[in-house]
Amino acid sequence: MDKALYPSFRILLVDDEPAWLDALALSLEWSGITNIVTCQDSREVMGIVESGDVELILLDLNMPNLGGEELLALIGERHPEIVTIVISGMNQVEGAVQCMKLGAYDYFVKTSEDERLVSGVVRAIRMLELKQENRQMSQCILHGELKHPEAFDAIITADSRMHAIFSYIEAVARSSEPLLITGESGVGKELFAQVAHRLSGCRGPLVAVNVAGLDDNAFSDTLFGHVRGAYTGADQARRGMIEEAADGTLFLDEIGDMSLPSQVKLLRLLQEGEYFPLGSDVPKRIRARVIVATHQDLTAKQAAGTFRRDLYYRFRTHQVHIPPLRERKGDLAPLLDHFLGEAARAFGKKKPTPPKELPQLLATHSFPGNVRELKAMVFDAVSTHRERVLSLESFYQALRATDGGTPPGLVGGPDQNPFACMERLPTFGSAIELLMDEALARSGGKQTIAARLLGMTPSGLNKRLKSLSK
Repeated sequence: MDKALYPSFRILLVDDEPAWLDALALSLEWSGITNIVTCQDSREVMGIVESGDVELILLDLNMPNLGGEELLALIGERHPEIVTIVISGMNQVEGAVQCMKLGAYDYFVKTSEDERLVSGVVRAIRMLELKQENRQMSQCILHGELKHPEAFDAIITADSRMHAIFSYIEAVARSSEPLLITGESGVGKELFAQVAHRLSGCRGPLVAVNVAGLDDNAFSDTLFGHVRGAYTGADQARRGMIEEAADGTLFLDEIGDMSLPSQVKLLRLLQEGEYFPLGSDVPKRIRARVIVATHQDLTAKQAAGTFRRDLYYRFRTHQVHIPPLRERKGDLAPLLDHFLGEAARAFGKKKPTPPKELPQLLATHSFPGNVRELKAMVFDAVSTHRERVLSLESFYQALRATDGGTPPGLVGGPDQNPFACMERLPTFGSAIELLMDEALARSGGKQTIAARLLGMTPSGLNKRLKSLSK
């Protein structure tokens, strides 16, 4: 399989010296920059540019036929959107100033170290990629439509905030910068990582690694791999997950739980784009897009000194937060229908009909386990299902177990007195009336569910309501 070219646009190298062109192309390719085309005759440059897809040019200043300054002015006039980096054999301040006036993005001398030149090219590529992402996001916001809605089929939602996240994911999917996905456990962060990988155009695989619980040595060995003899027991060389994800996506889950030494190694990987397998002094280049996820509050962790600030800001280029299920109760009905079908297929049963009270009952619950918790509830209910209409009993049991024995929907534990914070206590009668009103409001007026919330029988609630109406 052919390796994916990086970046998505072509980089044109122009120099009349073949040896220099070959050396420069090799340095860039070693750094993972492979979408390169070369030109030895400056008179052919404009024709190559006119053919399209060239967004960055590395231009020699001293060439026969058509000089670098003349060509730089011509490119700036006809294609001002193209970024040009000038490379000169002479270190002349006046020449550098003139080139910058003509629109050059940067200026290097051929005697400069390869690392400095490559870093300058990487900066230009990232700037162009950010411009491209801004254009894409602007178009998404303007038109409000997804180009590839099918990529999000696995994420069931009717929430407008979720659809805004879809647009953002689609806009930044092809970026080479890391993508940070935050959200509580169970909201589906890995699903979003899969979508971003699918839309990235990367030909390689998505490789997922949960870094929670990995000590520094295990983290290094898992990601970077090792050579034979790197440590006692390392009888054979092993490729790390970074290499397994070549030309694809490396997904690091629960990065908020990484140790500080591991954070340093991850930061260096992202900044330098290279790593060392354990026991080796030969660096390897990373050829994978990095997506990270966490349920932790990284802002609080970096303020507390348990998460590096420089790594935190490295992740902030592209960031999405997936809202918890309790903040998008409108998704309960479509998710319930989806999981009922999925569970029925898994157990080889006909899809059951949910009781009409079920969505309202579920809406009274806070779902600390989010979508994962709802799926578990549905699968458990369908596993014991016998009749045409699904029983509510297994859902009541699940809600009671999750709430620690307290009626579902009530805030606080069984030992917390909800009246403790009140300066003036309500009368017994008014407290009962307010409690029943709240239960009916949460249940959507359904007395059966309201009675369950209050820990009483439906007939008992009905008698209370009738006595109040007299």
